[in-house]
Amino acid sequence: MTAERYQTFMDYIRDNFSTTTQQAVDRAIAFASEHLADNVRYDGTPLLDHSIAVAMITVAEIGLGRNSAVAAILHDVVRIADKNNDPNLVPLIEEIREIFGEQVVGITMGLANISSIKLKASKEQASNFRDMIVSYSQDPRVILIKLADRLEVMRNLGSFPADKRRKKSWESMNLYAQIAHKLGLYNIKSELEDIALSYLEPEDFNSIKTKLEQTESERQTFIARFIEPIAARLDAQGIKYHIKSRTKSIFSIWTKMRKQRVPFEGVYDIFAIRIIVDCPREAEKKQCWTVYSVVSDIYTPNTERMRDWITIPKSNGYESLHTTVSAGGGRWVEIQIRTERMNDVAERGIAAHWRYKGVNQGARTSEEWLTHLRELMEDTTHSLAQRFDAKPSSGEIFVFTPNGDIRKLPEGATLLDFAFDIHTGLGATCSGGRVNGRAVPIREVLHNGDIAEIFTQKNQTPKVDWLNFVATPRARNKIKSLLREEQAKNARRGREEMERKLKNWKIPISIDEAVAYLVKYYKMRTGTLLYESVATQRTDIAELKEVLLRHISGEAAEERRTAVAEAERLRKATAVKDEPVSRGDALVIDEKIHNIDYKLAKCCNPIKGDDIFGFVTINSGITIHRCDCPNARRMREMYPYRVMEARWRSNADGSFRATISVVAQDSAGLANKITEVISRDLKLNIRTISFSSRGDGSVAGTVSVEVPSTGTVDTLIHSLLRIKGIQRAYRVNN
Repeated sequence: MTAERYQTFMDYIRDNFSTTTQQAVDRAIAFASEHLADNVRYDGTPLLDHSIAVAMITVAEIGLGRNSAVAAILHDVVRIADKNNDPNLVPLIEEIREIFGEQVVGITMGLANISSIKLKASKEQASNFRDMIVSYSQDPRVILIKLADRLEVMRNLGSFPADKRRKKSWESMNLYAQIAHKLGLYNIKSELEDIALSYLEPEDFNSIKTKLEQTESERQTFIARFIEPIAARLDAQGIKYHIKSRTKSIFSIWTKMRKQRVPFEGVYDIFAIRIIVDCPREAEKKQCWTVYSVVSDIYTPNTERMRDWITIPKSNGYESLHTTVSAGGGRWVEIQIRTERMNDVAERGIAAHWRYKGVNQGARTSEEWLTHLRELMEDTTHSLAQRFDAKPSSGEIFVFTPNGDIRKLPEGATLLDFAFDIHTGLGATCSGGRVNGRAVPIREVLHNGDIAEIFTQKNQTPKVDWLNFVATPRARNKIKSLLREEQAKNARRGREEMERKLKNWKIPISIDEAVAYLVKYYKMRTGTLLYESVATQRTDIAELKEVLLRHISGEAAEERRTAVAEAERLRKATAVKDEPVSRGDALVIDEKIHNIDYKLAKCCNPIKGDDIFGFVTINSGITIHRCDCPNARRMREMYPYRVMEARWRSNADGSFRATISVVAQDSAGLANKITEVISRDLKLNIRTISFSSRGDGSVAGTVSVEVPSTGTVDTLIHSLLRIKGIQRAYRVNN
């Protein structure tokens, strides 16, 4: 029954392809028939009818070969399994790979990916949807077979439900016809547009169709009369040629009527006449110009409408002479003059009309990929995959919003890029999100076809480190702009705070004098930085008061002299005789330092093993800081006379408090796993442990433990990172 039903297709394969191809096609039909046995179309006919019809268009109208025909026959088998999340999809793919080969699998998977795209009827988004369709076509045959698939659907659209008819018509007109247009597949483009128009604007379509039919006889009479003197002159000169007339598609006429706001009768270039010369290649230019000379002798040409693409062909290889001549009575006729070779190129869709109509190409995106494909088609369509260096839309990904809108982003873009691409306010308050149903942080890298949802928090503000993981210029510029706004706001708040405090303190200097001294004192570049530091509480306002009071009283100079003397006294008092001389005159940290008071700084929480230094305070002895303490640079620059070299005694014992920051996926039992590693495995005492949700499927917190040295801290961090779900673990200052 199957053989009889699809005999026309099988006869075409037998007449045009090898025995090997016939056998492969027969196997594919049998395979598809088995897997699609229970599937029917809207009109009750077997779904396999569609697959065979697509294969027929693929080989007969587009000109592809064996693997394309087989993939077209099998594409619904893979599509349905993928759509239904069939657990047997992987075994099915492996079976197809084993029987039909890797190329067939690649093509069918590409077609399934395109079918999975949830297209949204939006002209503003059409360009992105077209690019996304192309981005799934790493094998160039995928997009060609998809065009064949869509053409077959449109030819049988009458059997579909009304809502499906409108949706597929919109897609065909705005997406697939445009792709065919860019490939130069003019016949497919025109048919898709005409069928789509018949469903979207049935009254307009039928009106134009009726008028074309009513004027057909008159048009043919006019054409015969028009070409008669041209044919006589060409025959007299012995030129081999034939003449064709081409009527515009209904969609093209409809578009021109709307654009020019004229009725059907106002469209004068409803048809064009094509004179095709048969001559050797070396005589092409001479013969074409001879024909042009004949035409221009008989009819008056419009010189402004002359197009010479023979002397200098278009960059896509298109060659032809176009001229528009007056036929009298205010009627103009377009004439195209070309050779058989030139016409063959154009008729097969190679003359990419979109390029010579002035469409901007821009960077190397899907349009260039389509152009490359079109150029390859000029030579052959049977070995495209082997000759095509293809990753389409290089550097682009397409990401959907939950309601189906699509955004085009560069590869490497993160969830934060996506948020800023939608709206600045959304990006500024982005705290995380969900990708394909999975909770993710803002730095999550997105991939082609992802569905992303953004979470926001009112108290979220842009951070400087956001600049480290955004990929789009838009996001980067917006973050910088928002950071500048925040800095300016903090600067205003900081100045207002200082003005209030100076007034309350009754310090007899102006705000500008106070700021000038403080900027110099803290070695800041500008007063704005000081204001911002005050607003964000990085600088203690009480400390500012103390500094200013010492400044106006003259105590600062005396304090400097006292501190130098105290540092020298402590340096001598803490000298240790049993330490190697090569280490220099340094403070050696132990349980006691010859009854000299010292304490470990809370700002950096030093542990045995850290590189350290001592800082002499006026009233509290010596404070021990880590060399990488956040305050170290300021202390060394501003108070070099109060800094003492220091080191740990090699055999010193003690217990120090270390705080580890942890970021992990939010999962049950995480705290238990952490405490087991610390208490049971490493035998360490836990002082505090605290975790809270970040609102994006992850948690963050700190663990404080007692450790003997930095080596133990390193071991602890390494052990924590081995726990499943923990993403980051690192030591913090306090």
